Amino acid sequence: MSFVDHIRRCNNYDPARVLPLCAGAARIGLIRRDNADALRRFPEPFRIEADRVELAARGDADELSGAVDRVVDALVDEKQIPKTRYETFDVAPRWGAAPLFRLDRGAVPFFGTRAYGVHLNGFCRDRGEILLWIGRRAANKSVAPNKLDNIVAGGIGNGHGLAETLVKEADEEAMIPPALIAQAVPAGAISYRMETPLGIRDDVLFVYDLEVPAGFTPKNRDGEFSGLALMPVAAVLDRIRAGNDFKFNVNLVILDFAIRHGLLGPDDPEYLEVATGLHRPLD
Repeated sequence: MSFVDHIRRCNNYDPARVLPLCAGAARIGLIRRDNADALRRFPEPFRIEADRVELAARGDADELSGAVDRVVDALVDEKQIPKTRYETFDVAPRWGAAPLFRLDRGAVPFFGTRAYGVHLNGFCRDRGEILLWIGRRAANKSVAPNKLDNIVAGGIGNGHGLAETLVKEADEEAMIPPALIAQAVPAGAISYRMETPLGIRDDVLFVYDLEVPAGFTPKNRDGEFSGLALMPVAAVLDRIRAGNDFKFNVNLVILDFAIRHGLLGPDDPEYLEVATGLHRPLD
């Protein structure tokens, strides 16, 4: 195992296996060809062409959301999409653009629409050493159960902005009070494109750093973690390099933290591949 193995795993996307999902001239998703075939019997919202899938339905965001949601419901009934999560993500051509429609979170990889999330590196210092707060995901999580995770992470759902999502997730996952989370520093974004059994994850993670007081102990409130522990970054990096203890995308967030804080330097043979591999162009 290596650091680069984790980056490659999150970027196993093969463009030959997908068709672009388009709304007019704008690409809004990447649909695997077998998923596109499953949409052929829904010609009202989708038109399948040789080189693309066109969003054929017209209307405002509410009307389009309803048309797409009826397709999602049918695919859920047929077990082609997992049970809906009753949380929607905005679908838009780019970050900050007005949403064309809202899509159930469970269906996002099926359509390959871009999803945005926030991840927080919560850390403290002890006699010059940097330590990270790490959570262990609950055994009943549908994604990466029992894996290690950032202290705070979550998708940006419909109706929740970036800052609001960070505050909400920080409270639910670690009981970080508003006055403390307000000190979190935006530290960039990580992007990757990954094929999964359901479809394509085209993800962007907005990364924040928060240096917490030495006496602060996070507590999970929503049951998503079975525990939280403070770990030296050197030990965290050893575990990342040795295996798959962490949720797949969390490896990338922590590697980014290590580079920015000088904990993974140019003398490491993987440095250049890691530094460049964390930021996939948003084509």
